[in-house]
Amino acid sequence: MKKFYKRVLITILTVFALSATVQAQEPLQEVVQYIRGGNVTGMAKYFDKMVGININNNQASYSSSQAEIILKDFFSKNVVKDFNVAQGGNSGTTSQYAIGDLYTSAGLYQLYVVIKMTENRFLIKEMRFEKIEKK
Repeated sequence: MKKFYKRVLITILTVFALSATVQAQEPLQEVVQYIRGGNVTGMAKYFDKMVGININNNQASYSSSQAEIILKDFFSKNVVKDFNVAQGGNSGTTSQYAIGDLYTSAGLYQLYVVIKMTENRFLIKEMRFEKIEKK
């Protein structure tokens, strides 16, 4: 009987561990979907109080409301066609990142997004857009 309870307990703990891992990936996946749709309002739900934005080496930290304005302007001039994540994952247990190619109406950008755990939520801390010139 002890073996049975031990197996049940291990199974329950495994399910909880796997569901926590899946839930931790959800914010990054949502942010990626918002980027693919050029949906800044959706992304803004994940903005931290201050967001570092770097567009073609013009870097600054913005409040969440300012970041929303900056990105709405960027995406109005660079309508998203697609965003392909080339690399992404966890940096420890408190931060996640995605690096990929952002195809827009104005050309190709490499996009780097970092989200970090802040006050028990994953929030966007940094976004870097670097235009890739065709040769």
